[in-house]
Amino acid sequence: MAATERLVVVGGDAAGMSAASQARRLKGPAELEIIAFERSHFTSYSACGIPYWIGGAVAGRDELIARTPEEHRARGIDLRTRTEVLELDVAGQRVRARDLESGSESWTGYDRLVLATGARPVRPPLPGIGAHGVHGVQSLDDGQRLMDTLERTDVRRAVVVGAGYIGVEMAEALVLRGYEVTVLHRGAQPMATLDPDMGGLVHRAMNAMGITTVSGAEVTKILTDDEGRARAVATAAGEEYPADVVVLGIGVEPRTALARAAGLPLGESGGLLTDLSMRVRGHGNIWSGGDCVEVLDLVSGRTRHIPLGTHANKHGQVIGSGVGGGYATFPGVVGTAVSKVCDLEIARTGLRERDAREVGLRFVTSTIVSTNTAGYYPGAAEMTVKMLAEQRTGRLLGVQIVGGAGAAKRVDVAAVALTAGMTVEQVVSLDLGYAPPFSPVWDPVLVAARKAVSAVRAAGV
Repeated sequence: MAATERLVVVGGDAAGMSAASQARRLKGPAELEIIAFERSHFTSYSACGIPYWIGGAVAGRDELIARTPEEHRARGIDLRTRTEVLELDVAGQRVRARDLESGSESWTGYDRLVLATGARPVRPPLPGIGAHGVHGVQSLDDGQRLMDTLERTDVRRAVVVGAGYIGVEMAEALVLRGYEVTVLHRGAQPMATLDPDMGGLVHRAMNAMGITTVSGAEVTKILTDDEGRARAVATAAGEEYPADVVVLGIGVEPRTALARAAGLPLGESGGLLTDLSMRVRGHGNIWSGGDCVEVLDLVSGRTRHIPLGTHANKHGQVIGSGVGGGYATFPGVVGTAVSKVCDLEIARTGLRERDAREVGLRFVTSTIVSTNTAGYYPGAAEMTVKMLAEQRTGRLLGVQIVGGAGAAKRVDVAAVALTAGMTVEQVVSLDLGYAPPFSPVWDPVLVAARKAVSAVRAAGV
């Protein structure tokens, strides 16, 4: 009888526990022992849902948990919460971990290792950044700490630093809780994942719902009171914005200090580099997935750090299959993401203008304004679609959509077209569903593609 092998998983959220669960489906305890370390109290939860819990759309924290530690343990996984891995010994095939409750440390050997350490909120080294009342929002523990602060706070002034997805969603959540909200961000417009002209639409929507949005604001300091609590945010322009709570929505970075110290290969953004089967490059018994890795962008051909739960769960399935003796691959992404602020839906996939320039692509753009339903249908809402196409070939490069109900998920059509390498002329010919409650006769994506075809032809292709 073959000896039992041991799999060690570092990180107990989407990628890590998906990998552990899939490996357990393929191999029983007699074949594969699984030990998972998680530094927080929670496992397998939706971090993307935290703003909706804070804002009241989700009734409570536990609604965001897909599978509890007890449920994982019942499936034959030795899951150790509140335990932080401090060191990887790749040559010795072991990890050193600390129990955060008792402080005790121990080494655990492995035959196979999965690194799913996730990402961490960017916290620039500013004076006061560690003050009480300053919160990142990446984990469920982070969300609980923020909720505790909100429930203790009497005065209702919030400053959100950063206007990416998390910043915009948290601004809306705080408005829904009755806070006076100011968003400070360095860019010309919020949502830097969009081109500035599309970000301007988001800016107007935020202002319309009572959010003060300050562009070109470089935060220099968190001012504190005599008790060490945040009281205001200062900028390079000399302005001070009063705050009873400060939320950092600057973005996240891969949590790869362990991997770096162990000499594992990292990309430009600091994320781990893997092959198509999610094995860490050059290491046949180490896999990695989720927010700590870089993935291949199928449009630009470069690796990028794109921290999304959809990718993390897919990574976990691929890793678990490999660990369990099967075979699966993760070919890459096109960079699809959606969000909302109040009734405005926001979506993008593929490249922005800046991205296309960085990889040396010549391109044309088309922007159209249409409606989400037939114009005469009750409740029709405006939608703006921007499309990028390669100048020489007409290949679709990217799509951004901002508009009313039904706008965001239209980006999925573009995501499929990008994955398939379609031209804008081919997109025009797509047989999309039509009925007045759902779309005009010409769907807005098709209208944008038709205009992009004209732009490509006018450019001399």
